[in-house]
Amino acid sequence: MELAVKIDIFEGPLDLLLHLIDKNKVDITDIPIALITDQYMEYINHMEQDKMEVMSEFIEMAATLISIKTRMLLPQKKDENDEYIDPRKELMEQLLEYKKYKFMADELRGRQIDAGQVFFKNATIPEEVASFLPKADPDELLKNIDFAMLYSVFQQMMKKSKDKIDPIRSQFGIIKKESYTVHDKIDKIDKMREIVKKINFRELLKDTMTKPEMIVTFLAILELMKLSKIKVVQRNIFHEIDIEFI
Repeated sequence: MELAVKIDIFEGPLDLLLHLIDKNKVDITDIPIALITDQYMEYINHMEQDKMEVMSEFIEMAATLISIKTRMLLPQKKDENDEYIDPRKELMEQLLEYKKYKFMADELRGRQIDAGQVFFKNATIPEEVASFLPKADPDELLKNIDFAMLYSVFQQMMKKSKDKIDPIRSQFGIIKKESYTVHDKIDKIDKMREIVKKINFRELLKDTMTKPEMIVTFLAILELMKLSKIKVVQRNIFHEIDIEFI
């Protein structure tokens, strides 16, 4: 009666060698080459002989093991530093490199399996929560602003507006008072984002005609900052002040 032998499947000769090293509980940096070679040869003798492509890799490694085993029996050579050359060194380096990548492959395979067991739910955030804007922090918005410079520009524009008034003609007839609201100015400034990314503060005030309009424009800018729709930026001290859309 023939003896049935169960042969494990290995990915290659290095995989088989790692199995034999683990099985014998030996150090990979100090391989008992005679023992491992004998067990390796026993394994390939039981392999299916018809798989020549696979067999060729295992036979090549068998030749390498026999060569190392033979050199271990001969007097050991020394290198240029007068140190003994270990015939197993190249094989040990290959095994350590293969073991590292095998571990990485197993780790990635495990993560792939874990990921396949995870299901994600699409976001169902209420619209009022998704559109929520956190309350602006005035200290954070204004921390880099030179208020003296801001006030100075405002005062200059107020003076220019006053200088435009003809002291004689201004007394003629009745001038109808125009009404300006902060809400209207906010809409007007906010619509500018469709055209430009930033506006110079001085240029913005220059287009205003009257003192009330300037004040309303200034209040609209402060409100837009509070709503986190714009930020006021001054690159350096005494530089121009820009209004950037967020």
